[in-house]
Amino acid sequence: MTRAWRITTVTDAARARIAVARLAAACGVPTVERTRLATAVGGQLRQCLTKGGTWLLTLETTGGDAGPGELHVVVVPAPDGAAEERTPWTTGVPCPDPGRASGPCPVPDEPAALSEGLLGADEDTSVVLDELAEQEGLVAFHREELHQTNQGVLALHAELDAAGRAQREAFAAERRARNEAENARRRLTFLADASAELTASLNHDEILRRLPELLVPRYADGVDVWLFDHEDGRPLPADHPGAAVQAARTGRPQYAADHPGNLPGVEDRPPSALAPDRPLLCVPLLTPRRAPLGVLTLSPQGERWDPDDAVMLIELARRAGIALDNARRFEHNRDIAETLQRALLTELPSTPGVGLAARYLPATRGLNIGGDWYDAFQQRDGSLVTVIGDVTGHGLHAAVMMSQLRTALRAYAVDGDSPGRLLTRLHGYLRQLQPDLFATAVIARFHPDDQTLTWAAAGHPPPVLRLPDGEVRTLDAKPGAMLGIPLSQDIADHTERLTPGSTLALYTDGLVERRSQGIDPGIERLGAALASFDRAELDTDLEEAADRVLHPLLSDSERDDDVCLLLCHLRG
Repeated sequence: MTRAWRITTVTDAARARIAVARLAAACGVPTVERTRLATAVGGQLRQCLTKGGTWLLTLETTGGDAGPGELHVVVVPAPDGAAEERTPWTTGVPCPDPGRASGPCPVPDEPAALSEGLLGADEDTSVVLDELAEQEGLVAFHREELHQTNQGVLALHAELDAAGRAQREAFAAERRARNEAENARRRLTFLADASAELTASLNHDEILRRLPELLVPRYADGVDVWLFDHEDGRPLPADHPGAAVQAARTGRPQYAADHPGNLPGVEDRPPSALAPDRPLLCVPLLTPRRAPLGVLTLSPQGERWDPDDAVMLIELARRAGIALDNARRFEHNRDIAETLQRALLTELPSTPGVGLAARYLPATRGLNIGGDWYDAFQQRDGSLVTVIGDVTGHGLHAAVMMSQLRTALRAYAVDGDSPGRLLTRLHGYLRQLQPDLFATAVIARFHPDDQTLTWAAAGHPPPVLRLPDGEVRTLDAKPGAMLGIPLSQDIADHTERLTPGSTLALYTDGLVERRSQGIDPGIERLGAALASFDRAELDTDLEEAADRVLHPLLSDSERDDDVCLLLCHLRG
């Protein structure tokens, strides 16, 4: 259905506006949409009145009785009007019930009707304002809700940020802790390995050589070891850094640099005049009794020392001092034992018809001095008694026991006993004197009249006999057990006829025994060395022969036990 109004005056415009509002209400258009439509139409009509002329407003509803449609409003200049504008203005709203507006929608000309229409428009406006106020309340509620949500989101972001920072800090702390643990493990491993290397040696010079090798360049750029030379432990005047002198005087570590070291247990001092641009850590080398042996001076790889590295180096210096003290004590005891050993060795007698040559060599490794010994002396009947033995144990105690056995043997030999009887009496003597000490020995007696060799052994390597024709025999007849073991024994004598030119070799196990091979290959090598001589060489120079026997047997090994060799040559 289509309706039209001519608009020329304000009254015409008011009537048309009222008609549009009423028709929209009749069609079931909601109040808000209806008010929006009436306001839009009123605004357009005001523009039309401002332009002047006659305008035509057309209302048209579409759709049927069965469903919704649409309400269209078109404003154009009247065909016979004076307005030049010809472009139509149009708007529309959905129309829920267009069938209800099938009839005419007149608007009376009376002022009362117009006022009533305007008041109706005000009622619609009031409804819109109420809805607007309600919407504003909802908007305010949602705005507050949005604000709270934003605050919550901000708080959540803050918590997440804090949690992220805490997590990053925890990861960083874990990495630091892991690095510190790894560094601590590395330092402890180095300290244990370095200590084992230093304490494994009892050689003073070797320890001093190993110290720089261990520390440079891993923990230090340079290492200097200053050892005191005199017995009271006071340092000799020398050109050393002042911090090293102070460390020697006080027994406390010193740090010399142009900046504080802040190292645990270390005193800070000015930089050294000898090395003003290089920090120096000076650590005293002390014995377990806190007596100073010297000073270890180290320079760092960088500008500063790591405090944990400094603590580890100070502990290593303490252990190095103990190792040096042990080495000095060991060398002192070894020198005493060697001196005593050599003082107790016999000067060989000159015996008609028998040549003698003896060699004693101390061990080159360890305190293996004092157990091996040899002796040669004559009995009343003119027989020559030769003996070689080995006391278990090493050092001063073994040397003292060796001297006691040597003295006891000479005393027993005055009675003219045979070698087996002498060993039997020595066995009883050692059991009585030192129940926990043992010894091995071989005694050989040469009789000048009948050229008979009588010999007996107690737990000792067998004698080796070289015959004049170069044949070598091992005298391995059943020997007795070691001297001093907790059992009674009678050690038997054995005899051997000799011819001029025969040579008997008595020796200790240090000459022939090797840990990787045992003793038998060594005895075979000794026999081969004896067999290599001409008879004339043995007759003329037995001393040279003794040296030539030792060389091939000892040149291929580190001598970790002392060695005795006694050659007895029966001249023609």
